[in-house]
Amino acid sequence: MAEADTDSLYGLFEHYYVPVYRPRRIVLDRGVGSRVWDRDGREYIDFGSGIAVNALGHANPVLVAALTEQAGRLWHTSNVFLSEPPIRLAQALVEASGFARRAFLCNSGTEANEAAIKLARRWAASQGRAPEQRVILSFEGSFHGRTLAAVTATAQPKYQEGFEPLPPGFRYSAFNDLAAAEAAMAAGDVCAVLVEPVQGEGGVTPASESFLRGLRALCDRHDALLMLDEIQCGMGRTGPLFAFEGYGVVPDAVTLAKALGGGFPVGALLVGENAAETLQFGAHGTTFGGNPLAAAVALAALRVLDSDELRANVEHQSQALRKALAAINGELNVFCEIRGRGLMLGAQLAPRYAGRAGEILERCADEGLLLLQAGPDVLRFVPALNIEQGDIAAGLTRLDAALRAFVRA
Repeated sequence: MAEADTDSLYGLFEHYYVPVYRPRRIVLDRGVGSRVWDRDGREYIDFGSGIAVNALGHANPVLVAALTEQAGRLWHTSNVFLSEPPIRLAQALVEASGFARRAFLCNSGTEANEAAIKLARRWAASQGRAPEQRVILSFEGSFHGRTLAAVTATAQPKYQEGFEPLPPGFRYSAFNDLAAAEAAMAAGDVCAVLVEPVQGEGGVTPASESFLRGLRALCDRHDALLMLDEIQCGMGRTGPLFAFEGYGVVPDAVTLAKALGGGFPVGALLVGENAAETLQFGAHGTTFGGNPLAAAVALAALRVLDSDELRANVEHQSQALRKALAAINGELNVFCEIRGRGLMLGAQLAPRYAGRAGEILERCADEGLLLLQAGPDVLRFVPALNIEQGDIAAGLTRLDAALRAFVRA
């Protein structure tokens, strides 16, 4: 069979896929580190890392070795039988977190958040709270997943439209507004607060330290669980292994995915002592969660992600990226703000370029740079956490060319 070209593969995609995606007309074929090549042999610098997933780059030899070794031993058992990799992964995550007592392994971020939502509701029930006293508070601009409960927790109507009726028992408040959160919890019916330390889809917007610490105090006052969605901002993305470490806040639960598997699908819910015994036999489950392949890769990734060498690289490359973006902006004046933490940065477009992030991404692809947006007005930078200086420099050169072409157009 002759090797299919980009046009024929894209045609098959358009014909057979449920049309919920609108990808660029590029078919990626292979990758090494922070560089990828498409079907036509063109090279790109990857500043998106699969939406913050490929945290150790493409074809990382440590992860390839872990996957290959496990693939020759055991692929799947379900949770009716045990295998060693998920047990070791659960142990490593609990011990690394410094707060957790137990872990639940699943396949994705939205599944981790679904587990957290069920945990909160079952925990409230165990406290004798009536169903109407099991409200979960989340925040405007959040993104918690695409399943029905997770999309209801996502306080963005564009993700919910057409899927009504939505499950009851959710309430929204303004992000980074502690007074609003206090008012939302005043009735005493909130059993849990679900919040991203750094909102990803909401514009790469970090929570302020006073806001996150204030939420911890409010949860303590109202006997509610503080549940942190670190699916995008966790696993070293902001510098420390867990984003909450940078805030000095101890949560009751944390959800993880994306970088946890370095590109292999895996998710996790970590639960602190307060609710560790809530989900008992039969209360929740998953056929594929804790799959030996996924767990073996995630365990290998975790050893690298939780290292001083990687943390130092995140800090160094974050500073280099910020400095270069400021220099580019000094000439082109295309951004009004550069924000974020670690290697999770957002460049807010100046008002005159509002709504045009997608156009810039097209220009970037033309120049050989893969970049993301976070809404129509923000460029999102989430490269591999081990990205090398040469790749940062090359990517920024291509970004500069793309922005100059955009401004001239």
